[in-house]
Amino acid sequence: MTLVLLIALLVVVLASATAVTLTRRRRGPELEPPPPRPAPPAVPPPDAATSPTPAAPERELTPEQVAEIERALAEAEAIPEEVAEPEPEAIPEAPTRLKPSFRDRLGKARTLFSSYLGSVRSREKITDETWDDLEEALILADVGMETTTALLDDLRDKVKAESISSPDSLVDALKADLVSRLAGNRVLAFEPGALNVWLFVGVNGVGKTTTIGKLGLQAANEGRSVIMAAGDTFRAAAADQLQLWAKRVGADLVRGAEGGDPGAVVFDAKQRGAARGTDLVLADTAGRLHTKINLMEELKKVRRVAERAPGTLNEVLLVIDATTGQNGLVQAKEFAAAVGVTGVVLTKLDGTAKGGIALAIQTELGIPIKLVGLGEAPEDLIEFNAEEFVDAIFG
Repeated sequence: MTLVLLIALLVVVLASATAVTLTRRRRGPELEPPPPRPAPPAVPPPDAATSPTPAAPERELTPEQVAEIERALAEAEAIPEEVAEPEPEAIPEAPTRLKPSFRDRLGKARTLFSSYLGSVRSREKITDETWDDLEEALILADVGMETTTALLDDLRDKVKAESISSPDSLVDALKADLVSRLAGNRVLAFEPGALNVWLFVGVNGVGKTTTIGKLGLQAANEGRSVIMAAGDTFRAAAADQLQLWAKRVGADLVRGAEGGDPGAVVFDAKQRGAARGTDLVLADTAGRLHTKINLMEELKKVRRVAERAPGTLNEVLLVIDATTGQNGLVQAKEFAAAVGVTGVVLTKLDGTAKGGIALAIQTELGIPIKLVGLGEAPEDLIEFNAEEFVDAIFG
């Protein structure tokens, strides 16, 4: 019986071993288990200094504190928030135009004189040819025969009295004499706080209307109020041109009907100026030939109107084109006799070699050259300066 049990147990064990072997063959080779993961680094315990402090328990506000907070909030809402205004953008200034210089603008006159002065200075002493050169240069510059003769006679006397012997000293003496003869008051008469009237006369085409426009612009830039009177009622184009200048200047313009009474236009301009407290009335007149007696008589009437109240007639300015030469001297004589010219405006001086007309007018008539035109821009109408004028011509 025992033997039978042992045999049966042995059979069971063998059967079990055989089943295990068959199972392994079906599953294939058994894989090795993966290596164990490394343990995470040990983190030191947080420092007591850096560990967050537990929040303190919130305290409840008292009714008085709540009321105080609400009152402060109400006051803050009542105060309007101040908003800073943006800084205004700086307006770039217009480029400043340099004042024209006589030396830059009188190149033609200087070229004429320099050739003769060079011939004078090239000689070792003063000779008869020296005087001939000086006489020819002055006449070609439109100083005029009468003024040239008087000028050289005075210069000869000076040479004898001061024992001048060198050509350079002679030229220096001539320059000094010219400056002395051109001396005079250049300031345009103006009475602050009153109505000032400036009357402009001259023949056609010399630049009266343009001169009025330029002077008006300069006066406005100086803070003076201006009224322009279009007294040339014979030409609508003249009134239209003055209207353009008035708009540019920001000035009032008084004009009449074409062919109307120029004296009435000047009178209306003065009345308007007095009513508005204007500083300056610039009155244009019709261009007329100095040989036309009836037109010159009409100009006398306009002057009489300008003299009456309101306002004061401070200036009667004769505008002459420098390029006309000795004809300008004839004009100056006639206008001075008719309307009492107080000053001369010499236009287009930069475009001619005949600048000597300034010397002829002032020497023979005693009328100062107050303004000269050295270009087209308003800034080119400047006060006459005798020293700069003579220096520019002599080089």
